[in-house]
Amino acid sequence: MARVFLDTNIFIDLVEQRRSAVEENLENHDLFLSPLSIHILLYVTKKKIPYDRLTNIVARFHLISFDGDTAYRALEGPTADFEDNVQLLSGSTAECDAFLTADEKLLKLKFFGKMEIKPTLVKF
Repeated sequence: MARVFLDTNIFIDLVEQRRSAVEENLENHDLFLSPLSIHILLYVTKKKIPYDRLTNIVARFHLISFDGDTAYRALEGPTADFEDNVQLLSGSTAECDAFLTADEKLLKLKFFGKMEIKPTLVKF
């Protein structure tokens, strides 16, 4: 079982059922998420709460605190995108093994600390 952090784009795919393989590949893993991803999902999709499907999915995740320290560190990098930095720092803080994303810029990093950046969770 791996510790897996989902970037916002993968989380949205999961909630919106855009790729069925996402949910299947996550079974039997310890899942992590930034609360920022929930905010972005609700903003982008214009969904209102309560939203039962979202509540049920989020219950499967460990939510990583988004606090002032994370915000200050995200302002310093490692990328030029604040939201990407928050996500990377959150996954690293949770000591995740894998960071799943569809973001090509992040995939080019390959690793952030000990955390492998991957497009999908295959044979992990």
